Amino acid sequence: MKIAVTGAKGLLGWHAAARIHAQACAARYRGEDPEHELVQIDRATFEDTAALADALQGVEAILHFAGINRGEEAEVEAGNPAIARQLIAGCEAAGIAPHVVYANSTHAAHDTFYGRSKRIAGELLAAFAPKFTDLVLPHIFGECAKPYYNNVTATLIDQIWQGGEPTLNPEGRVQLLHAGEAAQMAIDAVLHGRVGKLAPHGRDTGVVELYEKLKRFHALYIGNIIPDVSDPFDLALFNSYRTAAYPAHYPFRLKVNEDHRGRLFESAKGGNASHTFLSTTHPGKTRGDHFHYDLIERFLVVKGEAVIRIRKVLTDEVHEFRVSGDEPAAIDQIPLHTHNIENVGDEEVITFFWSHRMFDPANPDTYADPV
Repeated sequence: MKIAVTGAKGLLGWHAAARIHAQACAARYRGEDPEHELVQIDRATFEDTAALADALQGVEAILHFAGINRGEEAEVEAGNPAIARQLIAGCEAAGIAPHVVYANSTHAAHDTFYGRSKRIAGELLAAFAPKFTDLVLPHIFGECAKPYYNNVTATLIDQIWQGGEPTLNPEGRVQLLHAGEAAQMAIDAVLHGRVGKLAPHGRDTGVVELYEKLKRFHALYIGNIIPDVSDPFDLALFNSYRTAAYPAHYPFRLKVNEDHRGRLFESAKGGNASHTFLSTTHPGKTRGDHFHYDLIERFLVVKGEAVIRIRKVLTDEVHEFRVSGDEPAAIDQIPLHTHNIENVGDEEVITFFWSHRMFDPANPDTYADPV
């Protein structure tokens, strides 16, 4: 199936595109052809009618995440219906009648400028598409969300990392749903032909409660402790929090205790049913070149010289970190970022690896993708 994702550079669009890409990576690793072809449609493509029609050629399903949620009231109110009309025109020019999954909002039920904008855009798409799924979403959070952009979770996380102290509404509450979960719902809707209204519930959370939990994560993490993430919601929230540290706060220097016998330092602690192992890497060789959905994984070189590279999937955004066994520093891998480690020295590299859960061969959460 050829699947197009609009708003592919936004939070939901990137999470959806990354998951489709992950399945293609898994298929190629098995020596198979991917079942689905991904088409990413960004703002520039929308602004070019011919380019949009060309991108939509042969598309069978569209995950429509592109939209406007901030700006002048008149601009927002007109913006989402205008984008819907552009998408419909592009489909007609391409000669396709795809299944459309529309990322709607709970605000569509309210008579506000934003609510009307989302509701009207959905009505236009529903009238056009032979198969239409109205995915009504609560407040979305997740890895790589933009702070100060209508995302309270990302904003609180950024303020914690920056050492700020936000002013909070003690009565404020949000219904929180992870972007990966929402993206998978959209993907499953087209793969299984689900139409009509889908309205997943978020985790009802007080804004003060959310901030306090994020502060507890921070206090533990900067103390080299991984919190209890046995609750999938807490895992998603902690991954969102720690992703915001990348790359500005990398690497994490560890406290080293040294005396006449040698040196001792803690590699990692906490988590749930953690998994530890060591590897050796010969000079000039590279390990890794894969990414994960939600695994917390720490790399710690204890001997030799190495470079750890991390790339946000579906982008060319690569960061490199030179590490040495002479100066222990932890590099924590983050979701949907492919990574590797290369021995750049003249001697063998020994690397300690730690992850928050034991490896499950039946569900490895590992997708081969060269950095």
